[in-house]
Amino acid sequence: MIPMVDLKKQYSRLKNRIDQAVGQTLEQTQFILGPNVGKLEKEVATYHGVPYAIGCANGTDALMLALRACGIGPGDEVITTPFTFIATAEVVALVGAKPVFVDICANTFNMDPDKITAKITPRTKAIIPVHLFGHPADMVPIMDIARKHHLKVIEDCAQAFGAKYREHTVGTMGDAGCFSFFPSKNLGCYGDGGMVITRDDQIASKIKMLRNHGSAVRYYHSEVGYNSRLDEIQAAILRVKLPEIDASNDARRQNAALYCDAIKAKDILLPTERPDCKHVYHQFTIRTRNRQAIADALSEAGIASAVYYPVPLHQQDVFLKMYNLKESLNVSETCASEVLSLPMFPELTPEEIRQIADVVNNVR
Repeated sequence: MIPMVDLKKQYSRLKNRIDQAVGQTLEQTQFILGPNVGKLEKEVATYHGVPYAIGCANGTDALMLALRACGIGPGDEVITTPFTFIATAEVVALVGAKPVFVDICANTFNMDPDKITAKITPRTKAIIPVHLFGHPADMVPIMDIARKHHLKVIEDCAQAFGAKYREHTVGTMGDAGCFSFFPSKNLGCYGDGGMVITRDDQIASKIKMLRNHGSAVRYYHSEVGYNSRLDEIQAAILRVKLPEIDASNDARRQNAALYCDAIKAKDILLPTERPDCKHVYHQFTIRTRNRQAIADALSEAGIASAVYYPVPLHQQDVFLKMYNLKESLNVSETCASEVLSLPMFPELTPEEIRQIADVVNNVR
């Protein structure tokens, strides 16, 4: 069996260091906002070349905290992509704002900057570009539009830790960058976790307050906040993994190159990488009109595959009910009907990639 992600291989390789880090944390018995959280925040900030990194409970909370810290609330509109995990738009609704969807570029699966301006209204207050599957969104035109219309930009980097756009690490170009440390992510812990990075001291201060019940001073609360603190044990695990993230991403890129060399079927569209980007391949996602047959053949061979995402957000029942959406976003809808993600993780072997490619190539 070849799984989508093999966390057992990763743990086996790092077992001694992870066990030691967890053991030391248990001995210190400082479990809430302890020393590992503070050190990880400094290390992630240094990695990105920004002054602030604030840990939180998960990637969804990271987005929600960033929206709140940027002043987004009831009556506002936030432009984002429909081709992403629901959390990206879910948080917009949770703060009382409305998600407004723009279609994507077929080659990168990311928001099409050329389609943003037409969706801007007097209520528009922010843009959330998503660096989907590890490929950076086209940030220069997005930032130009945001500056022209005085909009906040919150980067959803949940699948793209370490990816680069024109030598800028994702998360550093907007007002805030939001990360998920879900176990399967490029940088993942062994539970849930998230983080927001920013250059803005006011945004950083507000997120620190909001993640801790709206409190900057213990037992004094200036706003209604959340219990959204990064777990100390998870922070200890992430501190073991962070120094290896670039090598891990490079291994993903090498595996992607092997896939591209090995998959020869003419009806398969392989993932692309813009020349000014560093794709970190959280997912290796192909497009094919023969998706179900390929997925079935892979399953019969003991190989996992997955569809990310079968229903774009503008067609999800929850948003149809909330906002009475009646629009068609053709590229997103076509991609949703054709995408198939193949196993992708740093420990994937060349032999396994050839085995997967052979199955894909032989489906008729």
